[in-house]
Amino acid sequence: MFITQKQISRRTVLKGMGVTLALPFLDAMVPAGKAWAKTATAQQVDRTRLVAMEMVHGSAGSAKLGLQHNMWSPAATGTHFDLSPTSLTSLEPYREYLTIVSGTRNHAAEAWAAPEIGGDHFRSSSTYLTQAHPYQTEGSNIHAGMSIDQIYAKERCQDTAIPSMQLCIEPVNTGGGCAYGYACVYMDVLSWASPTEPLPAIRDPRAVFNQMFGLGGTPQDRAQRQRANASILDGIAAQVADFKQQLGPQDRVKLGDYVDSVREIERRLQLVEAHNRSGEQRNLPEAPIGVPDTFHDHVHLMMDLIAAAFQADLTRVFSFKLALDAIGRVYPGATGKSGDAPFHPTSHHGEQLDKLRLFQGLNTYHVSMVPYLCEKLKHIQEGDRNLLEKSLIIYGSPMGDSNLHNHVHLPLFLMGHANGRLKGNRHIRHVGAPMSDVWLSALNILGVEKQTFEDSAAPMNLNENQVTEHTTTTA
Repeated sequence: MFITQKQISRRTVLKGMGVTLALPFLDAMVPAGKAWAKTATAQQVDRTRLVAMEMVHGSAGSAKLGLQHNMWSPAATGTHFDLSPTSLTSLEPYREYLTIVSGTRNHAAEAWAAPEIGGDHFRSSSTYLTQAHPYQTEGSNIHAGMSIDQIYAKERCQDTAIPSMQLCIEPVNTGGGCAYGYACVYMDVLSWASPTEPLPAIRDPRAVFNQMFGLGGTPQDRAQRQRANASILDGIAAQVADFKQQLGPQDRVKLGDYVDSVREIERRLQLVEAHNRSGEQRNLPEAPIGVPDTFHDHVHLMMDLIAAAFQADLTRVFSFKLALDAIGRVYPGATGKSGDAPFHPTSHHGEQLDKLRLFQGLNTYHVSMVPYLCEKLKHIQEGDRNLLEKSLIIYGSPMGDSNLHNHVHLPLFLMGHANGRLKGNRHIRHVGAPMSDVWLSALNILGVEKQTFEDSAAPMNLNENQVTEHTTTTA
């Protein structure tokens, strides 16, 4: 096989009854004697993976007093910044992959006319990845913009089995009106395939798992397998064993490790489902059976699925909505204080330092979820780089100071080297610059060449130590 320079296709899958297992990258997918960078396989799999995460309610560091105390972004720009006063302390082990962009604004989320005043929570999410001002309606005539994840998926990722996936942690209600004259879909959805086509997100990790690995199976097949506590991998055990015989020793280990990781995700799903069926009181009684009761476990399970999808190149694009605006969810133990602080009420801190510190604790907790994904991707090797080197992870909020419902000094950072296009270890400050400048730069980094994006002034150089003050009035 290898002497004749034939190779296994990157799109090879193993199939069984209601099971489709895409493979991780293997050395056998590269023709013998050819440099990695010159192969068709390299051109295919070296396209950057994108994860766009949104956390609502802005940050304590976006308030006037929070800016003074560097509760979100560090005081110094460039490469020698100190994360210790900020909510980004958990990112310190990954600072070589970290790019902080501070000072940006989101004009699209602001009220453009008197009837829109007060509706900031209900506009924000729809503007985050689109930077398009949503049309105020509670009917079906919704209109926003195409989101950057979908632009990338459409232009560069149509060769994967799943062009993109949309995930969320909280329940969504995409029908009808919510408040201030806005349809609920504006608040519930991050990804827009077109200005009139929102893409609802999946909350249930089991549904994500089935979409990734259970393609072709019927709902009855899947339900029966879950009741029997069986593994999808049981149906392809023979195929896996036979396929391994075609591989070299290193590839056998890689394939074995990948199959084990899929099985471990499935085992954890089964434990969650068994607990939720046990009759014990649930923290989230309305949630699907596959949803863990804790935020921490839910987010990590979704991140495991993201890593598995990236490893098999099932999809290269995820949007991930981590919360809903105006939600009062509590995160037990997140702030280290006695009692649990509900998210939305805590975000209205009244510019009081003690309450700001409490809100900063929630911000810090939410950010601390990101290193889990970074660690997973860093330990997956693909060709000559690990997957964190090949990824662009975005984390931010379309709101700034939630106490004032404004959209300036937005919390935002990027992780990963995007296949060498992002240096990392940078803090760039552009006070008053539109967030769309960052998205335009991100699209260019992802290989989508565009000159403008919504209200962007120009692409932002994310590899330079820049500090700028734009003329736009900021709070």
